[in-house]
Amino acid sequence: MIYAIMAIIISYLLGSVSFSFLLGKLTKGIDIRDHGSGNAGATNTLRVLGKGPAILVLVLDVAKGIAAVWIGKWLGGDSQWVPALCGVAAIVGHNWPVFFRFRGGKGIATAIGVLATLCLLPALYAGIIAIMCIVITRYVSLGSLIFVFLTPVFLFILLYPWPIFWCSLVICILAFWRHRTNIRKLIRGEENKLGSRSSKGGKRVV
Repeated sequence: MIYAIMAIIISYLLGSVSFSFLLGKLTKGIDIRDHGSGNAGATNTLRVLGKGPAILVLVLDVAKGIAAVWIGKWLGGDSQWVPALCGVAAIVGHNWPVFFRFRGGKGIATAIGVLATLCLLPALYAGIIAIMCIVITRYVSLGSLIFVFLTPVFLFILLYPWPIFWCSLVICILAFWRHRTNIRKLIRGEENKLGSRSSKGGKRVV
C-alpha cells in the first residue's frame, strides 16, 4: 500500500512539471499562460512559440503519461489499479500543477501517453478516428474530446479490465471539464480552427 501511494504521489509531481511553461520562460522569457489561449499545452505552445517547441512539448507531455503508468507498474506489483491511477494522477498534475499555482493545461497529450500505455489498441482505434476528425474539421479540441470519449467505449467493447475502463472514464470526464469553454465555442461555431487566422493581429491560430 505504501508503494502504491508513493507511486501515485510521484506521478502527480511528474505531471506537475509544465514543459510548456518552462520552454516559454527559457525561449522567450514569458509565461505562456498569459498568451494565446492561456493554456499550458502543446497547441498553445505552437501558437505562441512555434513548431519546434510545440513538438518538444507534445513529446515530453506524452512521455509524462507513459512514465507515470510505468511507475505504477514498477511500484504497484500485480495491481491493475495502481498503474491506471498513476496515469490519472499525472493528468491531474498536468492540469493542476502544484509547482505552477495549479494553472496548467488540458491534459490531452499526457492522456495519450497514459492510455496508449494502458490499452494500446483501444487508444489507437480512438486516435485514428480523432485524427480523421481533426483533418476533416480542423478542430483540435473536437478531435481531443472524441479521443477521450471513444477510448473507454472501445475498452468496454473489447472487454478490457475494469480498473483501466474506470480510470479511462475519469480521464474522459476530466478532459470534458477542462474543455468546457471549447465545447461552448464549438456549439456556437466560434471555436478556432487549426491554421485559421485570429481576429487579433492577423496571426494564425493553431
